[in-house]
Parts: sequence; structure tokens; C-alpha cells
Amino acid sequence: MSITSRIVTDFSTIAERDWRRLDNAGNPFLSHAFLAGLEATGSISAETGWQPWHLALYDDDGLLAFAPTYVKSHSHGEFVFDWAWADAFRRHGLDYYPKLLTAVPYSPITGPRLLVRAGAQRPGALRRRLAEMAMSECERRGFSSWHCNFAGKPESEALEHTDLLQRCDWQFHWRNRDYRTFDDFLGVLRSRKRKNIRKERRQVEEAGIRFEWLRGADLADDTLDFIHRCYKGTFRAYGNHPALRKSFFAWLAQRLPDGLQVAIARLQDRPVAMSLYLSGGGRLYGRYWGSEVEIPGLHFETAYYQGIDHCIRQGIEIFESGAQGEHKIARGFVPERTRSFHYVRDDTFRQAIGTHLEREHAWLDEYREQLDAHDPYREPPA
Repeated sequence: MSITSRIVTDFSTIAERDWRRLDNAGNPFLSHAFLAGLEATGSISAETGWQPWHLALYDDDGLLAFAPTYVKSHSHGEFVFDWAWADAFRRHGLDYYPKLLTAVPYSPITGPRLLVRAGAQRPGALRRRLAEMAMSECERRGFSSWHCNFAGKPESEALEHTDLLQRCDWQFHWRNRDYRTFDDFLGVLRSRKRKNIRKERRQVEEAGIRFEWLRGADLADDTLDFIHRCYKGTFRAYGNHPALRKSFFAWLAQRLPDGLQVAIARLQDRPVAMSLYLSGGGRLYGRYWGSEVEIPGLHFETAYYQGIDHCIRQGIEIFESGAQGEHKIARGFVPERTRSFHYVRDDTFRQAIGTHLEREHAWLDEYREQLDAHDPYREPPA
């Protein structure tokens, strides 16, 4: 059986029936709808610094393996921060951009990055072949580096014994320990944490806020307007560019009618805040939050407690609420390791960055031990 490699510069050329044969572990960010929608709505493009450059392997039976990959002219929207690396290149008169990135744009979500057809023989070898293809592209096209961000377990197992540089970090996830109610969850927390959460929730309730959960299929155009307005408001408040267009949210609502879910906060029947979630593969992913009013505790309620309550009611195992945020620990979230893999074409910089990553790894282990001192649970979760 012969295997050929191709660069795919337009995701719409990948048929949904072929995509469904790849094992994406039910991750909604690796759905055909999500990746196709980013390009179809212009939320990413060469002009926005995300030029599609997907890596694909084909055999006699069609699409065999695929890595969502982009040529980047900046490092925005990645969440594995390499600004210092880019600055070091610049100070030495070298170009860091363009670089090659395998990731899901604007999504700090661990999941499949080197996707392989379900049931394929030697899947690890196919994943390594995709990585070799990426490195060959760097040599052929002159890209400074290749980055595989938020790699899932199969990718980590396939790449950890290669010469690629490895980088780790911590996110904070909530785990469902078969809770029947939100009070069951509160019951396993330390007293001080439990009282603080109840206080925050009470503030929101006493302000007259009521919540409504809507699926993508339920989202009318005026609700999509409100969602996008809140999304833009949050990004601009922190000096960031809101890259995703309203048409992208509408695209997801139509094509992921159950996987897209939104918690709408209402005050006297008027929508005032929202948190947008995606779900799939036994996980709930909190992505975007925004509010048009200032109410104490509203952010925590909309972005965290509503998500936790939803997971308990729906029997969802894990809630990932996004990148960073030590404040999440006090609200029941615990550290989970994230992994990325990196190839740097320049030998001198590869060695220097490798030394830096060894030091960073030791510091992150110490940081993890410090986080344990703030564990909110009376007994550590299994």
C-alpha cells in the first residue's frame, strides 16, 4: 500500500465523510464543522496571519491522516507563548516568522493534533510521519520552526521519544465525581471555599439574575447578535482583537446544533451576560464569556458555576474552562498538565531553547507543588 503526502490549503476540499473516518476522540474543536467554519467565515486566513497549510496523508482508500496546520506570521491566538523566542530571533537578526503551527486556532484545548483514520495500522508511525512532514516543510519553505500545541495523549506517546523539544504547562479542569447535585459538589470542599461559592451565587440570585441554557439549534439571530457583542466586548476590554466573526458562531449553531451550548443570564427577561460552551467526548469546554452589566459574582456564576451545574445534571465527566486562571482552584478546578512539541530549524537556537525548557520544566514542577497548598478539597480527588 502506497502512502502519499499532500499540503491542503483549503479545508473545504476535505469531504465530511472522509473526515468522519479519522479518530478525533469526539472533540468538537476537531470536528469538520469547527475547522471548516473558521476558514469559510474568514475568521482565519492568510490575511489574518493564519494561512491554512494542513498536512495530509492519503492511501488507496483515501484520507489516512491529517494535521490541522497553519503558516503563522505572528503568535496571537495560540496560548503556548513563544514571544520571548521570537524576540530572541529578532535581536540576533533572524526571522522567527513565518513559522508552522499545528493547532486549533484560538482554542487552548488539548486534543488530537495528528489525526489518524480509526483502525489504521501503526497509528504511531503515521503520527510521526506527519511530524516529519512538518519538519520537511520547514526545511523546504524556510519556516523557522514547527509547533504542535496542546497535543493529546496519542500525539505525546508518538513524539515523546523523538528529538523534538517538549514543553509543558498547567491548566485547571473540574472533574465530576458522580455528584448528584451542586450541593454534593460543595460538600466535598473545604468549609471556607464552600461558603465563598455560596456567597457568590447568592449575590447573583439576589440581583435578580436568572439563567437559560440554549443549544445551537435554539439560537435566533438576535441572540447570536447578543453573543457576538458580548464576545467582542470582553476581548476589547482586555486590549485583544476579537477575531471570530458573528458568521462563525452562526455557522457552529447550524452545524453543531447540540454541541454548541450557551448559558444566557437574564435580568427582567433581558439578556445581560452569556457564556458560550462546546461539548463532546465526555467534556464540556467553556470558551467565551461576556457581560453588559456589572454585578458581583456574575462572571464566576456564568463562566464556572453554571458549567459545573450543567456537567452534574448532564453526567459530563470533565469541565475545561479555558487557559490560565489560578483563581479557578478555589472554585473546584485542579491542575492538569498540557503538552506541546517544537522543532526549531536553527541548531544554535534549538540548543538554547532546549536548555531554557529544561529549566522551565523544573520550575513548573515546583509551581505544581505550590498549587497543592491551595487544594480546595477536604480529600484530594482520585
